[in-house]
Amino acid sequence: MKAGCRLVAALSLSLLLSGCSLLPTTRKLPIPKGPMVTQTVAPDELVQRLNERWSALDSVTATVEMQASHIDKKEGIAKGSPTIRGHILMRKPEMLRVVGSYFGIRALDLSGDGSQFMMYYHLPSGSQVVKGPYTVKKKSDKAFENLRPGFFFDALIVRGLAADDLYAVTADTITVEDATRKHFYLVPEYVLSISRRKSGSQQLTPVRVVTFHRDDLLPYEQDLYDREGNLETEVFYSEYQDFGGSKYPTKVTIKRPLEELEIVLSVEEVKQNVSLTDEQFVIHNIPEGTPTKNLE
Repeated sequence: MKAGCRLVAALSLSLLLSGCSLLPTTRKLPIPKGPMVTQTVAPDELVQRLNERWSALDSVTATVEMQASHIDKKEGIAKGSPTIRGHILMRKPEMLRVVGSYFGIRALDLSGDGSQFMMYYHLPSGSQVVKGPYTVKKKSDKAFENLRPGFFFDALIVRGLAADDLYAVTADTITVEDATRKHFYLVPEYVLSISRRKSGSQQLTPVRVVTFHRDDLLPYEQDLYDREGNLETEVFYSEYQDFGGSKYPTKVTIKRPLEELEIVLSVEEVKQNVSLTDEQFVIHNIPEGTPTKNLE
């Protein structure tokens, strides 16, 4: 046998022993399953549906369980706080109250009216009252104190578009793996990108990106940006249920990458357009001697 032939034979044997094939092969791949129904709407109709849902709301009350975690990406550690049970009251345009308790003890009481906010919280280390403007102007060194009422408002209810909002809608399909069932699923989506024109410029600044699943045309993700165009909040909605004729997610996961915070809301009950008085948005019964911190 010539040297060249012996070399080819040796290489072929080596490839076969290593599991490599010299011939074309065919293998069966998992076939992703698509939804039973995929709806198609024009961009203006999608926006109209969102605006109508927002316009139909005057107030919302929700019973929830809340669990907050601090995510340290550098260390790869998530430190979770105890789960607290609470109630959320919302009334347009910007009235909000969040009250949470732990074993019957009030752990969190947050209120805001669109101009100012106030928060009382009780920790094992002590209690604190925090006051300041509704919008963060100077961030606190404590990430939790940078959560304003509007943060909850925007997370629980996807707002309609403002008059000066510009938008674009794109269609996409993602593949999701269900590890427990060992299946892949195709999820057709509409992605609504909302932006505003910078004053005196042709530059557009991002405001929000809302992702809708096309089987039910409900929001499943919302990304919110600050004035500098930084991603400020990511919200994930899942497990929608019917509450009084309207669908709401029963699980809301809120991520704040700049503060490395994550809050998971398990929604038990939702009521829409309940009559709420101004008094219900006022914090009372703050223990005497509780220190107060004024934020900018």
